[in-house]
Amino acid sequence: MKHVNSFDDFLKDVVNINSTRLQNLDDSFEAIKKFIRNSTYTPKVSSYFRHGSWAHQTIIRPVEGNPFDADIIVFVQPVEGWEACDYVDELMKVFEGSGTYKDKVRRFSHCATIEYVNDRKMDIAPCVLGRTYEGSVEVCNRVTNSFEASAPEDYTKWIKDRNSDGGNNYLRKVTRLLKYLRDIKTTFTCPSFLLTTLLGLQIYPGDKDNDGFKDLPSALKTVLGRLDTWLQTKPFRPSVFNPVLASEDQASGWTDVQYQNFRTQIHRYRGWVDEAYEEADQAKSLEKWRKVFGDDFGKAKLTKVEANANSERGILATTDDVDVIREHGLAALSPEVAAPCWRKTPAWDATNLQMNIGVQAWIAPFKDGRLMKRIANGEALESDQYIRFTAHLLGSASADAYRTEWRVTNTGPVAARRNSLRGGFELSKPDHTRWEQLSYRGVHMVEAFLIRKVDQVQVGMSNPFYVVIE
Repeated sequence: MKHVNSFDDFLKDVVNINSTRLQNLDDSFEAIKKFIRNSTYTPKVSSYFRHGSWAHQTIIRPVEGNPFDADIIVFVQPVEGWEACDYVDELMKVFEGSGTYKDKVRRFSHCATIEYVNDRKMDIAPCVLGRTYEGSVEVCNRVTNSFEASAPEDYTKWIKDRNSDGGNNYLRKVTRLLKYLRDIKTTFTCPSFLLTTLLGLQIYPGDKDNDGFKDLPSALKTVLGRLDTWLQTKPFRPSVFNPVLASEDQASGWTDVQYQNFRTQIHRYRGWVDEAYEEADQAKSLEKWRKVFGDDFGKAKLTKVEANANSERGILATTDDVDVIREHGLAALSPEVAAPCWRKTPAWDATNLQMNIGVQAWIAPFKDGRLMKRIANGEALESDQYIRFTAHLLGSASADAYRTEWRVTNTGPVAARRNSLRGGFELSKPDHTRWEQLSYRGVHMVEAFLIRKVDQVQVGMSNPFYVVIE
């Protein structure tokens, strides 16, 4: 099912940047323009231009604790005798000489960045007009001391045109949804400008008249499906050229590993979106959309639609996973907790698993402190303690021939907001032992993987050990 109203509410209440922050950006933009006009900055300024997600209207509310940023292009006339680095370095000097900005400004490769005390940053990049020929546009790389061709205004127009082709601002809305998915799940890496281009390339003239762009969930399904199909034809990292500047490969900053992971994760999320869209049962469909976008999707509808279904299982709609496990035990684990999508896949050869591993856990007041109590799998614990996990080989093999790596996976809204869902692999310190601090309310998971030292083959793994933090 589509849940069109839930998508509208989710964008408005969770994803879209709020009006106060937008007003702060506008106010800062005007203040910076005024400051540069009245400064001793040598180049003649032709104009100022909002750039990036701010200009494309794809900017989203930042995940809690993270700043949001906006880009300003300062179009300037060339200065005789100046090199590329001079345009950025001299701009830095005027900000550093200001009582207002001197403690807020930082220097980067292409820009000066103002970091405000709350949650926003402004990147201010000089862009030189007509230096090499009439109509040329170049940004300045101070690290390589080189001028680089650019087309910020043309690119913004391209985004606007693709958005019109899809109709109803669907490119912008789909881009915001997928940027939110990227930031809240933290399962893939893709710069915003590259993600925007990849999504824009999936919209064609006339799409707004097609059923695939009938509403927002349909547009999301269509664009994500097209992107996944395109990625699946490219097993190796492709070039993604700027649609208005053929000399710029926007994917050049991706590593092969990052691309492969992006390709894998988009395929996974495409499957989840298709399942949620095609599910005929209203409550089940809503649950599947929440699997994609998290617990903030469809909150109001969840209470109304799922209350009866949840009460049949003895679970109130207002409870979280901690309450569920405390009342009903590990058998009541939700799929997202039992098999979180952000868990990393083991990289070792595991074709010959032959050893069983047990995990024991003990509470301590601080790391390396005195062990106070052995805890059971799924036992509810208070935060601000430490826990020591130890892997035990269940057999007669010598532990010295193996090493243990630990997959530590967090769940729950607190860990998500802190960008601490984890899901990767951690080393033992000391051998076959791992210390963790109890920090975030949620149901978390620790697994031990036994690796044979001589050939780096995985020969065993434990069952998940669940840590419930109240």
